[in-house]
Amino acid sequence: MGLLDGLREVLGVRAEADATQDADPEDLFGMSTAYVTMEADLGYAPAGEAALCFSEADSTDFQDAVDEVHAILEAGEEETGTKAHAHTDAKGYSWVVLEDDDFEDLVTSVHFAADTFVEAGYGSRLLAVLFAFEKGGDYDYWVYSFRRGAYYPFAPRAGKERDSAAEFKLESNLDGELDLETDEEYWYPLWPDRSGRHPWA
Repeated sequence: MGLLDGLREVLGVRAEADATQDADPEDLFGMSTAYVTMEADLGYAPAGEAALCFSEADSTDFQDAVDEVHAILEAGEEETGTKAHAHTDAKGYSWVVLEDDDFEDLVTSVHFAADTFVEAGYGSRLLAVLFAFEKGGDYDYWVYSFRRGAYYPFAPRAGKERDSAAEFKLESNLDGELDLETDEEYWYPLWPDRSGRHPWA
């Protein structure tokens, strides 16, 4: 199974079949308090970036929804300072990438983006949101899977290795603050195209 097929299966087709709930952007607000624990108890600094990953639909109506997302974020930039841009990765998935040093504004903006898709009837196209944190020169992530309605940690390292110890430490410390994915089979690795970069870069 190729990487793209694996992503489709775990975050897409199979996750849809095993979905525990419909896409609910309200779950993203859980990160508004969890990041405090990340900083105070675990020594992680927010990287000032988050990204919404979704799969495209071949219709003008869907493109209108994408345009509306970017229009809303552009209009809100003056108030929140959150910068947004679009990205398509090497696997063909689309991303709304957000940058803001104010973490709560970052959460609010990515919620707006996800909620706009849901309100337009395209919640099923949403795959995941990633929140980036930095510690000791490494980027670790909290991944929210829309199909599963749960978070899981992802700690990528060079050579497409995962720091399992870091992931389980994140899980144990954030259990109770976030709705966590209990089935590790769904802790899917979203590898960046290049080592040392974010999955959306």
